[in-house]
Amino acid sequence: LPALFKQELQNTEAEEGGTATLSCELSKPNAPVEWRKGDTTLYPGLKYEMKQQGSTAELLIYDLELDDS
Repeated sequence: LPALFKQELQNTEAEEGGTATLSCELSKPNAPVEWRKGDTTLYPGLKYEMKQQGSTAELLIYDLELDDS
């Protein structure tokens, strides 16, 4: 069975230049997660950090810009 969202992403407000954290809770622990912005897949680097512990997945977006909304 596919993993489903137990708790979906919530809107987050943050200051330009700051860091935003998005998190979701999945129905299966350690299910593979692919973070996307529209059709673009996001990858870890200086801008993005992905964390996953059990059934919780997080995306951290650093050095926020208006284009990140």
